[in-house]
Amino acid sequence: MTRRATVLLLAALLPLLAGAGQAQAAGYRYWSFWDLDGDAWTYATQGPSTARPADGDVQGFRFAVSEDSADATRPRGAADFSAICAKTPAKDGEKRVALVIDFGTAADAPSGETPPDGRTACARVPADATTAEALASVAEPLRYNSNALLCAIAGYPEKGCGEQVSGGGAPAPEKEDGAKSSAPSASSDDGGGPSLGLVAGIAVVALLGAATVRQVRRRA
Repeated sequence: MTRRATVLLLAALLPLLAGAGQAQAAGYRYWSFWDLDGDAWTYATQGPSTARPADGDVQGFRFAVSEDSADATRPRGAADFSAICAKTPAKDGEKRVALVIDFGTAADAPSGETPPDGRTACARVPADATTAEALASVAEPLRYNSNALLCAIAGYPEKGCGEQVSGGGAPAPEKEDGAKSSAPSASSDDGGGPSLGLVAGIAVVALLGAATVRQVRRRA
Protein backbone atom coordinates (compact mmCIF):
# COMPACT_ATOMS: atom_id res chain seq x y z
CA MET A 1 0.00 0.00 0.00
CA THR A 2 1.42 3.40 -0.97
CA ARG A 3 1.84 6.14 1.59
CA ARG A 4 -0.85 8.29 -0.12
CA ALA A 5 -3.35 5.41 -0.11
CA THR A 6 -2.67 4.72 3.56
CA VAL A 7 -3.24 8.34 4.53
CA LEU A 8 -6.50 8.44 2.56
CA LEU A 9 -7.73 5.25 4.24
CA LEU A 10 -6.91 6.64 7.67
CA ALA A 11 -8.77 9.85 6.86
CA ALA A 12 -11.83 7.82 5.86
CA LEU A 13 -11.75 5.60 8.95
CA LEU A 14 -11.34 8.26 11.64
CA PRO A 15 -14.83 9.82 11.30
CA LEU A 16 -16.37 6.35 11.38
CA LEU A 17 -14.49 5.47 14.55
CA ALA A 18 -15.51 8.75 16.17
CA GLY A 19 -19.11 7.98 15.32
CA ALA A 20 -18.78 4.50 16.80
CA GLY A 21 -17.59 6.02 20.07
CA GLN A 22 -20.49 8.46 20.16
CA ALA A 23 -22.96 5.66 19.47
CA GLN A 24 -21.93 4.05 22.75
CA ALA A 25 -23.15 7.08 24.73
CA ALA A 26 -26.14 6.17 26.87
CA GLY A 27 -27.81 7.60 29.91
CA TYR A 28 -30.43 6.90 32.53
CA ARG A 29 -33.79 8.64 32.90
CA TYR A 30 -34.20 9.38 36.60
CA TRP A 31 -34.71 11.93 39.37
CA SER A 32 -31.38 13.31 40.56
CA PHE A 33 -31.09 14.75 44.07
CA TRP A 34 -29.18 17.94 44.96
CA ASP A 35 -28.10 20.10 47.92
CA LEU A 36 -27.70 23.85 47.65
CA ASP A 37 -24.22 24.83 48.86
CA GLY A 38 -24.08 28.62 48.95
CA ASP A 39 -25.33 29.60 45.51
CA ALA A 40 -24.38 26.36 43.76
CA TRP A 41 -26.08 23.01 43.44
CA THR A 42 -24.00 20.00 44.47
CA TYR A 43 -24.95 16.40 43.81
CA ALA A 44 -26.22 14.85 47.05
CA THR A 45 -23.97 12.26 48.66
CA GLN A 46 -26.93 10.42 50.21
CA GLY A 47 -30.28 9.33 48.88
CA PRO A 48 -33.44 11.16 50.00
CA SER A 49 -34.49 8.21 52.16
CA THR A 50 -31.39 8.57 54.37
CA ALA A 51 -30.52 12.28 54.13
CA ARG A 52 -31.68 14.38 57.11
CA PRO A 53 -31.56 18.06 56.18
CA ALA A 54 -31.29 20.79 58.79
CA ASP A 55 -33.67 23.66 59.29
CA GLY A 56 -33.01 26.24 56.59
CA ASP A 57 -31.58 23.81 54.03
CA VAL A 58 -32.48 23.97 50.34
CA GLN A 59 -32.63 20.74 48.35
CA GLY A 60 -33.52 20.09 44.75
CA PHE A 61 -34.73 17.35 42.44
CA ARG A 62 -34.32 17.25 38.65
CA PHE A 63 -35.79 14.76 36.20
CA ALA A 64 -33.52 14.24 33.20
CA VAL A 65 -31.48 11.78 31.18
CA SER A 66 -27.91 11.67 32.49
CA GLU A 67 -24.96 9.31 32.09
CA ASP A 68 -23.84 9.65 35.72
CA SER A 69 -23.61 12.12 38.59
CA ALA A 70 -20.89 14.13 36.84
CA ASP A 71 -23.16 14.53 33.81
CA ALA A 72 -26.40 15.14 35.75
CA THR A 73 -28.49 18.23 34.98
CA ARG A 74 -29.06 20.67 37.85
CA PRO A 75 -32.46 21.96 38.97
CA ARG A 76 -33.64 25.20 37.44
CA GLY A 77 -35.55 28.06 39.03
CA ALA A 78 -35.34 30.08 42.23
CA ALA A 79 -33.46 28.41 45.07
CA ASP A 80 -33.68 30.85 47.97
CA PHE A 81 -34.79 29.60 51.37
CA SER A 82 -36.11 32.97 52.54
CA ALA A 83 -38.29 33.33 49.46
CA ILE A 84 -39.54 29.73 49.34
CA CYS A 85 -40.37 29.55 53.06
CA ALA A 86 -41.47 33.15 53.54
CA LYS A 87 -45.07 32.11 54.27
CA THR A 88 -44.20 29.12 56.46
CA PRO A 89 -43.37 30.25 60.00
CA ALA A 90 -40.93 28.34 62.18
CA LYS A 91 -42.35 26.07 64.86
CA ASP A 92 -40.76 24.49 67.93
CA GLY A 93 -39.76 20.87 67.44
CA GLU A 94 -40.00 21.13 63.64
CA LYS A 95 -37.77 22.24 60.81
CA ARG A 96 -38.37 23.88 57.47
CA VAL A 97 -36.77 22.57 54.29
CA ALA A 98 -37.05 24.43 50.99
CA LEU A 99 -37.53 22.11 48.02
CA VAL A 100 -37.00 22.89 44.33
CA ILE A 101 -38.69 20.35 42.04
CA ASP A 102 -37.77 20.51 38.35
CA PHE A 103 -39.73 18.07 36.19
CA GLY A 104 -37.33 18.51 33.29
CA THR A 105 -37.91 19.08 29.59
CA ALA A 106 -40.00 17.40 26.92
CA ALA A 107 -36.80 16.00 25.41
CA ASP A 108 -36.14 13.98 28.58
CA ALA A 109 -39.76 12.94 29.16
CA PRO A 110 -40.82 9.32 28.65
CA SER A 111 -42.80 8.69 25.48
CA GLY A 112 -46.35 9.99 25.73
CA GLU A 113 -45.78 12.09 28.86
CA THR A 114 -45.50 15.85 29.33
CA PRO A 115 -43.47 17.25 32.22
CA PRO A 116 -45.41 19.51 34.63
CA ASP A 117 -44.17 23.00 35.37
CA GLY A 118 -41.44 23.20 37.97
CA ARG A 119 -42.40 24.14 41.49
CA THR A 120 -40.96 25.09 44.86
CA ALA A 121 -42.34 24.14 48.25
CA CYS A 122 -41.53 24.68 51.91
CA ALA A 123 -41.84 21.46 53.91
CA ARG A 124 -42.30 21.86 57.66
CA VAL A 125 -41.60 18.48 59.19
CA PRO A 126 -40.38 16.94 62.47
CA ALA A 127 -36.79 17.78 63.35
CA ASP A 128 -35.54 14.24 62.62
CA ALA A 129 -37.37 13.84 59.29
CA THR A 130 -35.59 12.65 56.16
CA THR A 131 -35.67 14.43 52.82
CA ALA A 132 -38.02 11.72 51.53
CA GLU A 133 -40.46 12.54 54.34
CA ALA A 134 -40.19 16.25 53.62
CA LEU A 135 -40.82 15.62 49.93
CA ALA A 136 -43.80 13.38 50.65
CA SER A 137 -45.39 16.14 52.73
CA VAL A 138 -45.54 18.54 49.77
CA ALA A 139 -45.35 16.52 46.53
CA GLU A 140 -47.34 13.30 46.77
CA PRO A 141 -47.75 10.81 45.28
CA LEU A 142 -44.17 9.58 45.32
CA ARG A 143 -43.22 6.29 43.72
CA TYR A 144 -40.22 4.10 44.57
CA ASN A 145 -39.01 0.80 43.16
CA SER A 146 -38.18 -2.27 45.25
CA ASN A 147 -34.62 -0.99 45.77
CA ALA A 148 -35.71 2.39 47.19
CA LEU A 149 -34.86 4.31 44.01
CA LEU A 150 -37.08 7.38 43.68
CA CYS A 151 -39.13 6.85 40.51
CA ALA A 152 -41.78 9.59 40.52
CA ILE A 153 -42.57 12.88 42.25
CA ALA A 154 -46.15 14.18 42.24
CA GLY A 155 -46.99 11.20 40.05
CA TYR A 156 -44.45 12.09 37.35
CA PRO A 157 -43.52 10.11 35.41
CA GLU A 158 -46.39 7.64 35.44
CA LYS A 159 -44.18 4.72 34.36
CA GLY A 160 -40.54 3.73 34.32
CA CYS A 161 -37.80 3.98 36.89
CA GLY A 162 -34.18 4.70 36.13
CA GLU A 163 -34.35 2.98 32.75
CA GLN A 164 -31.34 3.12 30.47
CA VAL A 165 -31.79 5.27 27.37
CA SER A 166 -29.67 4.65 24.29
CA GLY A 167 -27.81 7.36 22.44
CA GLY A 168 -30.68 7.52 19.95
CA GLY A 169 -33.22 8.26 22.68
CA ALA A 170 -34.86 4.83 22.76
CA PRO A 171 -35.18 3.19 26.19
CA ALA A 172 -33.23 0.02 26.80
CA PRO A 173 -34.65 -2.74 29.02
CA GLU A 174 -35.26 -1.39 32.52
CA LYS A 175 -32.60 -2.10 35.12
CA GLU A 176 -33.10 -1.69 38.84
CA ASP A 177 -30.37 -0.21 40.95
CA GLY A 178 -29.56 -1.73 44.31
CA ALA A 179 -28.19 1.47 45.84
CA LYS A 180 -30.50 3.70 47.86
CA SER A 181 -29.39 6.80 46.00
CA SER A 182 -31.05 8.89 43.31
CA ALA A 183 -28.71 7.79 40.52
CA PRO A 184 -28.65 4.48 38.66
CA SER A 185 -25.24 3.10 37.73
CA ALA A 186 -24.11 1.21 34.67
CA SER A 187 -22.32 -2.13 34.96
CA SER A 188 -19.57 -3.43 32.71
CA ASP A 189 -22.14 -5.73 31.08
CA ASP A 190 -24.46 -3.04 29.75
CA GLY A 191 -22.40 -0.72 27.63
CA GLY A 192 -19.95 0.67 30.17
CA GLY A 193 -16.94 -0.09 27.96
CA PRO A 194 -16.04 0.34 24.28
CA SER A 195 -17.65 -1.94 21.73
CA LEU A 196 -15.81 -4.75 19.99
CA GLY A 197 -16.16 -2.88 16.71
CA LEU A 198 -14.57 0.23 18.17
CA VAL A 199 -11.66 -1.73 19.63
CA ALA A 200 -11.14 -3.51 16.30
CA GLY A 201 -11.24 -0.20 14.45
CA ILE A 202 -8.61 1.31 16.73
CA ALA A 203 -6.42 -1.73 16.13
CA VAL A 204 -6.77 -1.26 12.36
CA VAL A 205 -5.76 2.39 12.63
CA ALA A 206 -2.72 1.42 14.72
CA LEU A 207 -1.66 -1.20 12.16
CA LEU A 208 -2.08 1.21 9.27
CA GLY A 209 -0.11 3.84 11.14
CA ALA A 210 2.73 1.37 11.65
CA ALA A 211 2.61 0.46 7.94
CA THR A 212 2.88 4.12 7.04
CA VAL A 213 5.97 4.54 9.24
CA ARG A 214 7.64 1.50 7.62
CA GLN A 215 6.81 2.84 4.13
CA VAL A 216 8.35 6.23 4.92
CA ARG A 217 11.50 4.63 6.36
CA ARG A 218 11.81 2.39 3.28
CA ARG A 219 11.59 5.40 0.95
CA ALA A 220 14.14 7.26 3.07
